[in-house]
Amino acid sequence: MTYGEEEPVSPMARVFQSPGIDLCAVTIMGFKTKINPDVVLDALKQNVSKHPRFSSILSDNGAKWIETEVNVEDHVIVPYIDAEEIGEGGQSFIDDYMSRLTMIPLDRSRPLWDIHILNVKTSEAEAVGFIRSHHSLGDGMSLISLMLACTHKTSDPDMFSNAIPSMKRRATMSHSLKTKGWFLRSIFTIGSTMRLLWNTTIDMLLLLATVLFLKDTKTPLKAGADVRSNPKRFYHRIISLDDIKLIKNAMNMTINDVLFGITQASLSHYLNRQYGTKKEEDGALTSYRNNLPDGIRFRVACTVNLRSDIGFKPLADMMVKDSKCRWGNYFSFIFLPFTIGLQTDPLVYLKMSKSMMARKKHSYHAALVYFIIKIVLKVFGAKAAAELFDRPVRNTTTCVSNVIGPMEEISFRGHPVSYIAPSSYGHSHVRSSFFYAQLNLHDKPFLCVNFLVFLCLIGIVDTFNELRG
Repeated sequence: MTYGEEEPVSPMARVFQSPGIDLCAVTIMGFKTKINPDVVLDALKQNVSKHPRFSSILSDNGAKWIETEVNVEDHVIVPYIDAEEIGEGGQSFIDDYMSRLTMIPLDRSRPLWDIHILNVKTSEAEAVGFIRSHHSLGDGMSLISLMLACTHKTSDPDMFSNAIPSMKRRATMSHSLKTKGWFLRSIFTIGSTMRLLWNTTIDMLLLLATVLFLKDTKTPLKAGADVRSNPKRFYHRIISLDDIKLIKNAMNMTINDVLFGITQASLSHYLNRQYGTKKEEDGALTSYRNNLPDGIRFRVACTVNLRSDIGFKPLADMMVKDSKCRWGNYFSFIFLPFTIGLQTDPLVYLKMSKSMMARKKHSYHAALVYFIIKIVLKVFGAKAAAELFDRPVRNTTTCVSNVIGPMEEISFRGHPVSYIAPSSYGHSHVRSSFFYAQLNLHDKPFLCVNFLVFLCLIGIVDTFNELRG
């Protein structure tokens, strides 16, 4: 794109910036040293014009990207901070600051992103950078690729942090079956195809029901009608990726299977504690007596990457036209039916998660949802497409997403990174979970919650750690 040139906005980007949704992505980066704002400004002046999305504004109808001149000083905010007044409450200050930002929309007369530099010490970092960008600019995979393109290896400052794991989609037919005769392979293919069509049909019928009338059970975690008008808070815990891999290998499942199983267990125990609060003065989980109502419908909207190449690629490759791992919002969602209940054997949660994920992977649900939204956008317009996207989200309870990170420690212009925590806000859920796997450093489940239930989330995270112990 050249200055003043226009480019069409992708279908999902049109949905995300429609009135009533206004979805924003956030990336919180902790640093091991104080952040020099001049270094950040200098880096942006040299690089922001190279990326069309971060140097463009939306047209009045939201259908086109228009290249514009960027004044980076307008996008970098360094608030005055009185260190003596904050004292030991650095994390509380950051939490409050970020929460207030969720109530301030991005200025649409400028490119839709900003960076907030908070030189406040917490237990995990010496300073924190809060990067906010509108989700119409790109999905999590795109934004993390951009972040990696701007950082270097801590062990070798002259090398960009391009060491990212290669990932391929799992084969539908096992290697042992491929070595069998043509008859057995044919039987497997026919059976697999029939199961794929059946699963897809059931999933699409459930989607239709969810759009029309099927709602999740009202629980302490189910959002109300005013969820978007309330400020959000961000909360996180760092857990060991090695622990997750240990369970993964022992149970012969994927990392996602393990994370969803643990999340399912945590939510079950947390809700049991909430329903039994009236009987326990301090609210602590002192027994495993079942206080849960019968038949809780609790579904999770899970994002799915639709790119044919699911591994990360250098930013330059993502910007190439017709790339298999292209920049933008190329994802859809599926619904995961969580079983909320108490189990005496914690492994039951993992087995249920593995079975659920195996079933959902064998369906065209995600691809069809993306296709239907594109058709509705073309035929009925952005407002109808946004409603089609948002209605099933409103009728479910929460959402989850994840993204892989770098394989080594990284730095930004001499600032070593201690953690990275992506998330989003503007959706219709009280709570969402974002798992960010940063190899050789840590795995961080990052949770965005409605301010009204912030104290509830602390119980969820603590229960998560109890179950790990």
